[in-house]
Amino acid sequence: MCGIALLVSGIRIGFSSLNLDSISSSSKSHLVFSVDDLKAALQRRGPDSLGTMKLLLPLHFNSSNSTNHRVSSFNEESHVLDNVSDMPESFAEFVFLGATLQLRGVSPVCQPLMDSSGNVLVYNGEIFGGIEVGIDKNDTESLMQSLGNCCSCRSQEHRTTCDFNGQAKGSIVDVLSVIKGPWAIIYWQESSKTLWFGRDAFGRRSLLVHWPTTEDPRFLLSSVSPTSSSLQDSGFEVENGTSGIKFWEELSCGIYSMSVDVKKSDGRFHSEIKKHEWTNAMLKELIEWERDSIEPKPAELNFSHSRTSSAELDINSYSSVLAQNVLTALRESMLRRISLYNIYQAQKETVPVAVLFSGGLDSMIIAALLDQCLDPNYEIDLLNVSFDGESAPDRISAKTGVKELRRVAPLRRWRLVHIDADLSKLTWEKKHVLSLINPANTYMDLNIGIALWLAARGEGWMYEESNNETDEDKRVNYTSRARILLVGSGADEQCAGYGRHKTKYMHDSWLGLHKEMKLDMQRIWKRNLGRDDRCVADSGKEARFPFLDEDIIRMLLDIPLWEIADLDQPSGKGDKKILREVAHMLGLHNAAILPKRAIQFGSRIARESNRKNFGSNRAANQASAGSVVINVQSYFS
Repeated sequence: MCGIALLVSGIRIGFSSLNLDSISSSSKSHLVFSVDDLKAALQRRGPDSLGTMKLLLPLHFNSSNSTNHRVSSFNEESHVLDNVSDMPESFAEFVFLGATLQLRGVSPVCQPLMDSSGNVLVYNGEIFGGIEVGIDKNDTESLMQSLGNCCSCRSQEHRTTCDFNGQAKGSIVDVLSVIKGPWAIIYWQESSKTLWFGRDAFGRRSLLVHWPTTEDPRFLLSSVSPTSSSLQDSGFEVENGTSGIKFWEELSCGIYSMSVDVKKSDGRFHSEIKKHEWTNAMLKELIEWERDSIEPKPAELNFSHSRTSSAELDINSYSSVLAQNVLTALRESMLRRISLYNIYQAQKETVPVAVLFSGGLDSMIIAALLDQCLDPNYEIDLLNVSFDGESAPDRISAKTGVKELRRVAPLRRWRLVHIDADLSKLTWEKKHVLSLINPANTYMDLNIGIALWLAARGEGWMYEESNNETDEDKRVNYTSRARILLVGSGADEQCAGYGRHKTKYMHDSWLGLHKEMKLDMQRIWKRNLGRDDRCVADSGKEARFPFLDEDIIRMLLDIPLWEIADLDQPSGKGDKKILREVAHMLGLHNAAILPKRAIQFGSRIARESNRKNFGSNRAANQASAGSVVINVQSYFS
């Protein structure tokens, strides 16, 4: 995993084809920050190495001689011009930054990468399929090789118009469309003078964008927003974007290109940003998120009800066959995410992988599958956050859950890490997380962000088991060193786990439920995953999402909706029905009947936040506190 960024100046950039109606000079601001600010934010994500590369395009280049197109140097200079007017008009400047958390390969890799052709790559992602990555290779190096073999074609009709058609050269879009796994990318293709950038179809890796405006004509991409120097100097360490001024936006999922050229009319650099269609048919189907079997016929529904009420675990039943298929696919998803050859071999931690753990259905399934897939010599950290000590609902269910895990997997050493926090004492932490969640800016976003950030840090305490049966276990401080954090994101969206799903079902039946679930999946990149990635990665950890594996999404869509959930049943039974059957198959019978509880409620951070900012939970509920935009000055007063 990496923190990646790009700063572009000296080019007049158009993006009319993107239909970005929200862009207007009156709603934007020029944010002054140095590259040192950006480096500091990125290196928290990628503590193993930090690299910077500057690409200068001279205005007087000769298009027939590619060696004249580029003046490129690797440097560690921290200064980048804050205003494009300071940039000599004879050059366009691209500054690439990459900070690496190495999780794969046998040799260290420092980004940005440049190949012999002058192509430049910064990549934040994992390749779990689609492109061959050798057992001892790094994802980024393998991707660089695949992209270097691509043609220079920028046309959507690559297969019919490309000069390289028939020479086994695919397009950039073809290569990126087949990657299985989370990714965000910035890539300069030297032969076509084209910048490519984007993020995977579900937005599992953060990539923020600043579109050029009259006030600030720079084009910027970054995994995370740097804290503004001017705000730091004033002692108010929060990022622009929380007071209504939106400098950064979440980049919409997809693949974009920006071809650079000089217009004869004014002799200056110009470019137009275009968004490309995915070329992978299966991926398109997953994005559209349509299922064939939405509404059951009466006979099918009656058959399903009689079956689930009489023999939920009958292995011969249709329902159980489906659940077994999901379990098998989830196990394969887990293997892709934690196989040891996917973990950088220089890391000798006794706990390479941890679980964001509430003791609820999703995290219990993940923990049990992790046990089945991870070498038995490794310990597993279960990270649990509480803002109410041992009394928080998530702490209670976590303690019950680890007992159940020890019952089904007694040979594994499980570490329940108690991460306790007092919201009133987290002044610096709240300001820091407010910067991380940007451009998200509601109380709900901040509460979730703080809980995730604390969990990813892994600083807490645990009980050290005594070798003597007569002695009590000893409480000791403990910090998890795991670099991979498994998170259950995507389970609720795909399996009808939210309360609003039941509300929609009660009002609009099965079709209404399907539409609500589809909406959730198609906006998960904006509402959840970018924010979550930034909060977890800030501690040098990588979030991985087993439920958001492409094969899992495909399988769940192929299952009739009434086999996914039965919302006529009470909470803890009908919601996420198919995952509850999976839990039973794993021997997690207690977890299989637990109701859904979001992290902000289970950890009780929402209760503490509501009391401080609204006076009480009741007042907060009346104000719909979760969606209220944070008033920064009153929040920190």
